[in-house]
Amino acid sequence: MAIFLTKDSKVIVQGMTGSEGMKHTTRMLASGTQVVGGVNPKKAGTSVTFPEGQEVPVFGTVKEAMDATGADVTVIFVPAPFTKSAAIEAIDAEIPLCVVITEGVAVRDTAEFYNYSLGKKTRIIGPNCPGLISPGQSNAGIIPADISGPGRIGLVSKSGTLTYQMMFELRDFGFSTGVGIGGDPIIGTSHIDCLEAFEADPDTDAIVMIGEIGGDAEERAAAYIKEHVTKPVVGYVAGFTAPEGKTMGHAGAIVSGSSGTAQAKKEALEAAGVKVGKTPSETAQLMREVMQGLAAKG
Repeated sequence: MAIFLTKDSKVIVQGMTGSEGMKHTTRMLASGTQVVGGVNPKKAGTSVTFPEGQEVPVFGTVKEAMDATGADVTVIFVPAPFTKSAAIEAIDAEIPLCVVITEGVAVRDTAEFYNYSLGKKTRIIGPNCPGLISPGQSNAGIIPADISGPGRIGLVSKSGTLTYQMMFELRDFGFSTGVGIGGDPIIGTSHIDCLEAFEADPDTDAIVMIGEIGGDAEERAAAYIKEHVTKPVVGYVAGFTAPEGKTMGHAGAIVSGSSGTAQAKKEALEAAGVKVGKTPSETAQLMREVMQGLAAKG
Protein backbone atom coordinates (compact mmCIF):
# COMPACT_ATOMS: atom_id res chain seq x y z
CA MET A 1 0.00 0.00 0.00
CA ALA A 2 1.06 3.61 -0.54
CA ILE A 3 -0.66 6.95 -1.08
CA PHE A 4 -1.59 8.34 -4.52
CA LEU A 5 0.95 6.13 -6.40
CA THR A 6 1.28 2.33 -6.42
CA LYS A 7 2.87 -0.48 -8.44
CA ASP A 8 -0.32 -0.57 -10.52
CA SER A 9 -0.17 3.13 -11.49
CA LYS A 10 0.08 3.67 -15.24
CA VAL A 11 2.02 6.83 -16.01
CA ILE A 12 2.10 9.08 -19.06
CA VAL A 13 4.51 11.98 -19.54
CA GLN A 14 3.43 15.28 -21.08
CA GLY A 15 6.57 16.64 -22.71
CA MET A 16 8.26 13.23 -22.78
CA THR A 17 10.13 13.93 -26.01
CA GLY A 18 11.84 17.09 -24.66
CA SER A 19 15.28 16.89 -23.05
CA GLU A 20 14.05 16.93 -19.42
CA GLY A 21 11.17 14.61 -20.25
CA MET A 22 13.49 12.10 -21.95
CA LYS A 23 16.04 12.17 -19.12
CA HIS A 24 13.55 11.63 -16.34
CA THR A 25 11.36 9.17 -18.23
CA THR A 26 14.52 7.07 -18.62
CA ARG A 27 15.05 7.24 -14.85
CA MET A 28 11.40 6.45 -14.08
CA LEU A 29 11.49 3.39 -16.34
CA ALA A 30 14.76 2.23 -14.78
CA SER A 31 13.14 2.37 -11.33
CA GLY A 32 10.26 0.14 -12.41
CA THR A 33 7.57 2.72 -13.09
CA GLN A 34 4.94 1.66 -15.64
CA VAL A 35 5.41 4.50 -18.14
CA VAL A 36 2.83 3.66 -20.80
CA GLY A 37 2.92 6.72 -23.05
CA GLY A 38 4.07 10.22 -23.85
CA VAL A 39 2.07 13.20 -25.07
CA ASN A 40 3.24 15.53 -27.83
CA PRO A 41 0.75 16.64 -30.51
CA LYS A 42 3.56 17.12 -33.05
CA LYS A 43 4.90 13.57 -32.60
CA ALA A 44 1.64 11.66 -32.21
CA GLY A 45 1.79 8.19 -33.72
CA THR A 46 5.52 7.77 -33.20
CA SER A 47 7.27 5.94 -30.37
CA VAL A 48 10.49 6.34 -28.38
CA THR A 49 12.86 3.50 -27.51
CA PHE A 50 14.56 4.01 -24.15
CA PRO A 51 17.95 2.64 -22.97
CA GLU A 52 16.33 -0.21 -21.00
CA GLY A 53 14.76 -1.35 -24.28
CA GLN A 54 11.21 -0.21 -23.58
CA GLU A 55 9.34 1.28 -26.49
CA VAL A 56 6.91 3.98 -25.36
CA PRO A 57 4.22 5.28 -27.76
CA VAL A 58 3.56 9.01 -28.19
CA PHE A 59 -0.02 10.30 -28.33
CA GLY A 60 -1.50 13.59 -29.47
CA THR A 61 -3.54 14.28 -26.32
CA VAL A 62 -3.87 13.12 -22.72
CA LYS A 63 -7.34 11.73 -23.51
CA GLU A 64 -5.99 9.64 -26.40
CA ALA A 65 -3.20 8.32 -24.18
CA MET A 66 -5.66 7.41 -21.42
CA ASP A 67 -8.06 5.70 -23.84
CA ALA A 68 -5.24 3.64 -25.38
CA THR A 69 -3.30 2.72 -22.23
CA GLY A 70 -5.57 3.09 -19.19
CA ALA A 71 -3.17 5.68 -17.75
CA ASP A 72 -4.14 7.15 -14.37
CA VAL A 73 -1.13 9.42 -13.70
CA THR A 74 0.44 12.16 -15.80
CA VAL A 75 3.77 13.86 -15.14
CA ILE A 76 4.20 17.28 -16.76
CA PHE A 77 7.62 18.30 -18.06
CA VAL A 78 6.57 21.07 -20.44
CA PRO A 79 8.12 24.59 -20.32
CA ALA A 80 6.54 27.08 -17.91
CA PRO A 81 4.58 29.12 -20.51
CA PHE A 82 2.73 25.97 -21.65
CA THR A 83 2.16 24.39 -18.23
CA LYS A 84 -1.30 25.86 -17.65
CA SER A 85 -2.70 24.48 -20.91
CA ALA A 86 -1.04 21.09 -20.26
CA ALA A 87 -2.60 20.91 -16.78
CA ILE A 88 -6.04 21.97 -18.04
CA GLU A 89 -5.85 19.31 -20.75
CA ALA A 90 -5.10 16.70 -18.07
CA ILE A 91 -7.98 17.94 -15.88
CA ASP A 92 -10.39 17.87 -18.83
CA ALA A 93 -9.33 14.29 -19.55
CA GLU A 94 -10.17 13.47 -15.89
CA ILE A 95 -6.85 11.78 -15.16
CA PRO A 96 -6.81 11.03 -11.42
CA LEU A 97 -3.30 12.34 -10.66
CA CYS A 98 -1.42 15.19 -12.36
CA VAL A 99 2.17 15.80 -11.20
CA VAL A 100 3.53 19.18 -12.34
CA ILE A 101 7.33 19.18 -12.16
CA THR A 102 7.90 22.44 -14.08
CA GLU A 103 9.36 25.35 -12.11
CA GLY A 104 8.93 29.03 -12.89
CA VAL A 105 5.21 28.71 -13.61
CA ALA A 106 3.49 32.10 -13.23
CA VAL A 107 1.51 32.17 -9.97
CA ARG A 108 -1.53 33.42 -11.89
CA ASP A 109 -1.32 30.40 -14.22
CA THR A 110 -1.13 28.02 -11.25
CA ALA A 111 -4.07 29.78 -9.59
CA GLU A 112 -6.10 29.37 -12.76
CA PHE A 113 -5.44 25.67 -13.35
CA TYR A 114 -5.70 24.81 -9.65
CA ASN A 115 -9.06 26.60 -9.35
CA TYR A 116 -10.14 24.89 -12.57
CA SER A 117 -9.42 21.51 -10.95
CA LEU A 118 -11.62 22.12 -7.90
CA GLY A 119 -14.65 19.85 -7.82
CA LYS A 120 -13.23 17.77 -10.68
CA LYS A 121 -11.57 14.35 -10.66
CA THR A 122 -7.88 15.33 -10.92
CA ARG A 123 -5.51 15.69 -7.96
CA ILE A 124 -2.67 18.12 -8.72
CA ILE A 125 0.77 17.82 -7.12
CA GLY A 126 3.10 20.79 -7.65
CA PRO A 127 4.09 22.81 -9.59
CA ASN A 128 7.82 23.32 -8.94
CA CYS A 129 8.09 19.98 -7.17
CA PRO A 130 10.11 16.74 -7.42
CA GLY A 131 6.98 14.61 -7.66
CA LEU A 132 6.34 11.53 -5.56
CA ILE A 133 7.76 8.06 -5.08
CA SER A 134 6.49 4.88 -3.51
CA PRO A 135 9.85 3.05 -3.28
CA GLY A 136 9.89 -0.37 -4.90
CA GLN A 137 6.54 0.36 -6.57
CA SER A 138 6.52 3.48 -8.71
CA ASN A 139 8.22 6.84 -9.19
CA ALA A 140 6.47 9.83 -10.81
CA GLY A 141 8.86 12.73 -11.12
CA ILE A 142 12.53 13.39 -10.46
CA ILE A 143 13.19 11.88 -7.00
CA PRO A 144 16.22 9.54 -7.25
CA ALA A 145 14.89 5.99 -6.91
CA ASP A 146 18.01 4.51 -5.32
CA ILE A 147 18.29 6.74 -2.22
CA SER A 148 15.80 4.76 -0.14
CA GLY A 149 13.73 1.61 -0.17
CA PRO A 150 10.21 0.56 0.80
CA GLY A 151 9.22 0.94 4.44
CA ARG A 152 6.59 2.35 6.76
CA ILE A 153 7.43 6.08 7.00
CA GLY A 154 5.37 8.63 5.07
CA LEU A 155 7.05 11.87 3.94
CA VAL A 156 5.52 15.16 2.81
CA SER A 157 7.87 18.02 1.96
CA LYS A 158 7.91 21.50 0.43
CA SER A 159 11.60 21.10 -0.50
CA GLY A 160 12.96 18.74 -3.14
CA THR A 161 16.50 18.70 -1.76
CA LEU A 162 15.33 18.05 1.79
CA THR A 163 13.07 15.26 0.49
CA TYR A 164 16.15 13.54 -0.90
CA GLN A 165 18.19 14.11 2.26
CA MET A 166 15.47 12.80 4.58
CA MET A 167 14.86 9.72 2.45
CA PHE A 168 18.59 8.99 2.35
CA GLU A 169 19.11 9.51 6.08
CA LEU A 170 16.21 7.18 6.92
CA ARG A 171 16.96 4.61 4.21
CA ASP A 172 17.48 1.88 6.83
CA PHE A 173 13.75 2.20 7.68
CA GLY A 174 12.36 3.05 4.22
CA PHE A 175 9.21 4.81 3.06
CA SER A 176 5.64 3.98 2.06
CA THR A 177 5.48 7.14 -0.09
CA GLY A 178 7.48 10.35 -0.29
CA VAL A 179 5.58 13.36 -1.68
CA GLY A 180 7.29 16.59 -2.74
CA ILE A 181 4.46 19.10 -2.81
CA GLY A 182 6.50 22.09 -4.06
CA GLY A 183 7.33 25.45 -2.57
CA ASP A 184 5.43 27.94 -4.73
CA PRO A 185 2.90 30.32 -3.12
CA ILE A 186 0.06 28.34 -4.72
CA ILE A 187 0.26 24.55 -5.01
CA GLY A 188 -2.22 21.75 -5.58
CA THR A 189 -1.88 19.04 -2.94
CA SER A 190 -1.08 20.40 0.54
CA HIS A 191 0.59 19.10 3.69
CA ILE A 192 -2.90 18.45 5.08
CA ASP A 193 -3.98 16.40 2.04
CA CYS A 194 -0.93 14.15 2.51
CA LEU A 195 -1.35 13.93 6.30
CA GLU A 196 -4.95 12.79 5.79
CA ALA A 197 -3.87 10.14 3.26
CA PHE A 198 -1.00 8.86 5.43
CA GLU A 199 -3.28 8.71 8.49
CA ALA A 200 -5.67 6.50 6.47
CA ASP A 201 -2.91 4.31 4.98
CA PRO A 202 -2.55 1.04 6.96
CA ASP A 203 1.04 0.62 5.78
CA THR A 204 2.29 4.00 7.08
CA ASP A 205 3.27 3.99 10.76
CA ALA A 206 4.76 7.48 11.17
CA ILE A 207 5.04 10.71 9.18
CA VAL A 208 7.84 13.18 8.47
CA MET A 209 6.64 16.66 7.49
CA ILE A 210 9.09 19.18 6.04
CA GLY A 211 8.02 22.80 5.76
CA GLU A 212 9.77 26.10 5.27
CA ILE A 213 9.36 29.75 6.14
CA GLY A 214 6.62 31.84 4.55
CA GLY A 215 2.87 31.51 4.47
CA ASP A 216 0.85 29.63 7.07
CA ALA A 217 0.66 26.10 5.59
CA GLU A 218 2.60 24.57 8.48
CA GLU A 219 0.44 26.29 11.12
CA ARG A 220 -2.68 24.99 9.38
CA ALA A 221 -1.10 21.52 9.20
CA ALA A 222 -0.36 21.71 12.95
CA ALA A 223 -4.01 22.45 13.69
CA TYR A 224 -5.04 19.52 11.48
CA ILE A 225 -2.57 17.15 13.19
CA LYS A 226 -3.90 18.12 16.61
CA GLU A 227 -7.48 17.27 15.59
CA HIS A 228 -7.14 14.37 13.16
CA VAL A 229 -3.74 12.60 13.15
CA THR A 230 -3.10 9.75 15.60
CA LYS A 231 0.19 8.56 14.11
CA PRO A 232 3.49 10.06 15.32
CA VAL A 233 4.60 13.09 13.27
CA VAL A 234 8.14 14.50 13.18
CA GLY A 235 8.75 17.88 11.55
CA TYR A 236 11.40 20.20 10.21
CA VAL A 237 11.01 23.83 9.13
CA ALA A 238 13.68 25.19 6.79
CA GLY A 239 14.80 28.79 7.29
CA PHE A 240 15.63 29.37 10.97
CA THR A 241 18.34 31.84 9.99
CA ALA A 242 16.38 33.67 7.28
CA PRO A 243 16.36 37.49 7.58
CA GLU A 244 12.96 39.17 7.89
CA GLY A 245 11.38 40.61 4.76
CA LYS A 246 13.66 38.79 2.33
CA THR A 247 12.51 36.22 -0.20
CA MET A 248 14.44 33.00 0.39
CA GLY A 249 14.73 30.07 -2.00
CA HIS A 250 11.24 29.12 -3.11
CA ALA A 251 8.90 31.83 -4.30
CA GLY A 252 6.61 31.14 -1.36
CA ALA A 253 9.30 31.64 1.27
CA ILE A 254 9.09 35.21 2.49
CA VAL A 255 8.77 36.33 6.08
CA SER A 256 6.97 39.42 7.34
CA GLY A 257 6.96 40.26 11.03
CA SER A 258 6.36 37.24 13.24
CA SER A 259 4.13 35.47 10.72
CA GLY A 260 5.71 32.76 8.63
CA THR A 261 8.93 32.48 10.66
CA ALA A 262 10.51 29.10 11.28
CA GLN A 263 10.23 29.67 15.04
CA ALA A 264 6.48 30.42 14.85
CA LYS A 265 5.91 27.30 12.75
CA LYS A 266 8.04 25.18 15.10
CA GLU A 267 6.03 26.38 18.10
CA ALA A 268 2.71 25.66 16.36
CA LEU A 269 3.83 22.15 15.43
CA GLU A 270 5.21 21.38 18.90
CA ALA A 271 1.94 22.58 20.45
CA ALA A 272 0.23 19.92 18.32
CA GLY A 273 2.53 17.20 19.68
CA VAL A 274 4.95 17.15 16.73
CA LYS A 275 8.63 16.70 17.52
CA VAL A 276 10.57 19.30 15.51
CA GLY A 277 14.27 19.01 14.69
CA LYS A 278 16.55 22.05 14.36
CA THR A 279 18.39 20.47 11.41
CA PRO A 280 17.38 17.83 8.85
CA SER A 281 19.75 15.32 10.47
CA GLU A 282 18.31 15.97 13.94
CA THR A 283 14.83 15.49 12.46
CA ALA A 284 15.90 12.16 10.95
CA GLN A 285 17.25 11.10 14.36
CA LEU A 286 13.92 11.99 16.00
CA MET A 287 12.12 9.79 13.45
CA ARG A 288 14.64 7.01 14.00
CA GLU A 289 13.78 7.07 17.71
CA VAL A 290 10.03 7.03 16.91
CA MET A 291 10.42 4.00 14.65
CA GLN A 292 12.59 2.16 17.19
CA GLY A 293 9.95 2.88 19.84
CA LEU A 294 7.19 1.50 17.59
CA ALA A 295 9.26 -1.61 16.86
CA ALA A 296 9.82 -2.16 20.57
CA LYS A 297 6.07 -1.91 21.22
CA GLY A 298 5.17 -4.12 18.27
